Amino acid sequence: MNYQVTVIGGGPSGLMAAIAAAEQGVKTLLIDKGKKLGTKLAISGGGRCNVTNRLPEEEVIKHIPGNGKFLYSPFSVFNNYDIIDFFEGLGVALKEEDHGRMFPVSNKAKDVVQALLNRLADLDVEIRTSTPVKAIHYGEDQHEIILENEKIITGSVVIAVGGKAVPYTGSTGDGYAWAKKAGHTITKLFPTEVPLISNDEFIKQKTLQGLSLRDVDVSVLNKKGKKIVTHKMDMLFTHFGLSGPAILRCSQYVVKEFMKGHRPVIIEIDCLPDEKEHSFYENLQQEAKNHPKKAFRNVVKGMVPERLLDFILEIAEIGPEDKAGNLSNQKLHTFVQHLKHFNVNIHDSQPIEKAFVTGGGVSIKEIVPNTLQSKLMSRLYFCGEILDIHGYTGGYNITSAMVTGRVAGMHAAWESMG
Repeated sequence: MNYQVTVIGGGPSGLMAAIAAAEQGVKTLLIDKGKKLGTKLAISGGGRCNVTNRLPEEEVIKHIPGNGKFLYSPFSVFNNYDIIDFFEGLGVALKEEDHGRMFPVSNKAKDVVQALLNRLADLDVEIRTSTPVKAIHYGEDQHEIILENEKIITGSVVIAVGGKAVPYTGSTGDGYAWAKKAGHTITKLFPTEVPLISNDEFIKQKTLQGLSLRDVDVSVLNKKGKKIVTHKMDMLFTHFGLSGPAILRCSQYVVKEFMKGHRPVIIEIDCLPDEKEHSFYENLQQEAKNHPKKAFRNVVKGMVPERLLDFILEIAEIGPEDKAGNLSNQKLHTFVQHLKHFNVNIHDSQPIEKAFVTGGGVSIKEIVPNTLQSKLMSRLYFCGEILDIHGYTGGYNITSAMVTGRVAGMHAAWESMG
């Protein structure tokens, strides 16, 4: 069978690429090895689908620390505001939540997936699911896609098969071999937006397991003890280490330290980020003087969750009955120190299969930014998570996938008409 554009991969970038190609009026085929299209979209945002983010372009790109600047060119063609207009045009009403995150008003990811499938149907895109691609043979003016029982001849190919994160949705890294065959470099793959593992005794003892902290400063320290990055968000102690939004955001910086041979990496938690350390210490001293007969634990009760408070009091060797008036400055100092600099040694991260996002991928140096075309092979395009671009969770990765998909599909169509 002959097609002008063939898109491999039915995630957010592949669906957008197929729609964009077909809108140019070319005969388009969308192939996916899974039974269903949009599997990852259907589970994103906790099943509500965080379609994009309404923050200004600058801010969105800042939230894509893995080569986000590459997206300035594609954004000039199709950006996060265009994504909002696109879905509203398909009848999916969106609403804005905290930090600019955009969700369908219905709170149902399947409405987003269905709108894309309806659009593909309107445009007569041929869809083949449960269809693994065996190989791609590249040619001068057309490419050959080898399936189980047939060959497909196509004018242009768009590879949109994702990375290696969340493999049960079909992202198992198939596309890297096809990219290499076309001469592309695959930068080192690593997990990002991933929970972190600690062998610290209190983690092993499950002392704080299940405890979440709200709006704390979480920092990653380099081997000299300097902060590499800080995120103020919620976090969670788990049976294996740390998780939650702040930890996921910090995780790629931890993994990059591991890649430099630095291990363990220290995560520092400031449990009271709005308190200045010195004045906080002086205030506590004053409080202790004002209530000398009160148990110190009762003076500080409610500052942080009880289990954390008791754990820090224990480290500072302050007993539950110890009177505030009898407390040495040394113990008070240790107590404050641990509230403001609670350190956890991170020994590893969960594997890439447990990560939300893949770091690394097809080198962006070998991709034309405003068309998403390969610089090494004519009629070949890449989009979405297979590229070496990764962002934080919060609609940034989906934005990157949809923008690159849209631009790749459009240009693949134009080239196939040429």
